[in-house]
Amino acid sequence: MVTPMCSQLTYEGLLDEFLHINNGAVELDPSIMGAQQEGKKIKVPLNSSDKLFKEIRDLNFEVVAQVLRQKATSMKQDYTEMTTTNQTVSELKDFVKKLNSLPEMTRHINLAQHLSTFTSKQSFLSRLDMEQTLIEAQSYDICFDYIEESIHKQEPLVSVLRLLILFSITNSGLPKRNFDHLRRELLHSYGFEHIAMLNNLEKAGLLKKQENKSNWLTIKRTLQLVVEDTDTANPNDIAYVFSGYAPLSIRLVQQAVRSGWRPMEEILKLLPGPHSETKRGGFSSSPSFDTLHGASAAVDRVADGRRSLVLVVFIGGVTFAEISALRFLSAQETMAYDLIIGTTKIVSGNTLIETYMEKLG
Repeated sequence: MVTPMCSQLTYEGLLDEFLHINNGAVELDPSIMGAQQEGKKIKVPLNSSDKLFKEIRDLNFEVVAQVLRQKATSMKQDYTEMTTTNQTVSELKDFVKKLNSLPEMTRHINLAQHLSTFTSKQSFLSRLDMEQTLIEAQSYDICFDYIEESIHKQEPLVSVLRLLILFSITNSGLPKRNFDHLRRELLHSYGFEHIAMLNNLEKAGLLKKQENKSNWLTIKRTLQLVVEDTDTANPNDIAYVFSGYAPLSIRLVQQAVRSGWRPMEEILKLLPGPHSETKRGGFSSSPSFDTLHGASAAVDRVADGRRSLVLVVFIGGVTFAEISALRFLSAQETMAYDLIIGTTKIVSGNTLIETYMEKLG
């Protein structure tokens, strides 16, 4: 549960964080999309039939503005050439094709501009820094003070809870004195009607008192979940989707398709929940995860020359950032398999926490 509590930093992930993607679309005020009329919200589709969205959906948001700027500049140069030089029919046809993409360009420039009103705020940038500090799990007092201050400032409750849950998970719970203090401060600041929600989070183990020493540092170090100096423009690791944090779930998939499950046996024991391996019978020609080829081996292909398939299923939900990380893995030349993603739900930290909220009365 560490990953969904972090802020997604891919374009599609941020759209979901701030605008909530529902059935492949977001609902917005017309003014955000440059329309003059007011009143009823408009639906903006977000799917791969939009070629530009398909190209930029998995990019870190820092890079999206650069891509849009380059495309707009290129279109402007083409227009200048059209008006100042004689063009062949073929060149005219190519230019008209580019003009057909203008609505997509306008749509995503408007969306990116709207997202930047959130991502440029100091509160958002401070939050990202704190998330990184929480994942590092080496500055307990700094994290505690930041969360306490956020409660006193009455920052949005869901945002505070995401940090608090991240704090609890990476420390295997909070010492009883600190747990009771923050719980009391939350109820005083946001109201005692949230007591049922806090109880639900505690029952789920997301917010708890510390009973054992945390093993997060071991997990983080062994799986290399924190990657320094991540190049978001030309990424070479899945950590680009969170600007330095490699989502745990996808790192496990990456290790599994590279080396199988057995080398990770000790790490899997440190993670919550049971784990098991089931081998299929009657398909001797199909590799199990024990025999999956690594990056150095020849690409495994089925009879028609395509890669073999690996189905990755998320029970309970997956974030858009994790999906982007899987797409990144699948696109690597050294990847021996095509990855297919199945999930029961698309989630974010906000939607997960909202499932624990109960209305009293």
